[in-house]
Amino acid sequence: MPFPDFIQTLPGIDVPFPEDVVQTAVVKSDDALVVFFTFLKDVALPAHAHGAQWGTVVAGEIELTIGGQTATYRAGDSYSIPSGVVHSGMIKAGTRAIDVFEEADRYQIKQD
Repeated sequence: MPFPDFIQTLPGIDVPFPEDVVQTAVVKSDDALVVFFTFLKDVALPAHAHGAQWGTVVAGEIELTIGGQTATYRAGDSYSIPSGVVHSGMIKAGTRAIDVFEEADRYQIKQD
């Protein structure tokens, strides 16, 4: 089941993947950024680090390596990535996740 229509109509963010691979919807405050991700194709996330991130898998499967520890997360599972910790991952097509970034300006919001 996709995210509800009112979420899908929120603005998206600029991510380094085309919209036929990843779709996004965002809620931004002064203190954090909440992103609803829908992965239409498999995605490999290269190793990187940034401010703290917390996420939960709504559907599908994400394999994350966080600080050298690899785990697989499925619907109902959540993960926490501390600030500055290197992480990478593999996200399967059909996955939907909600991520909260402590950096409110982590991604640019798309302007329509």
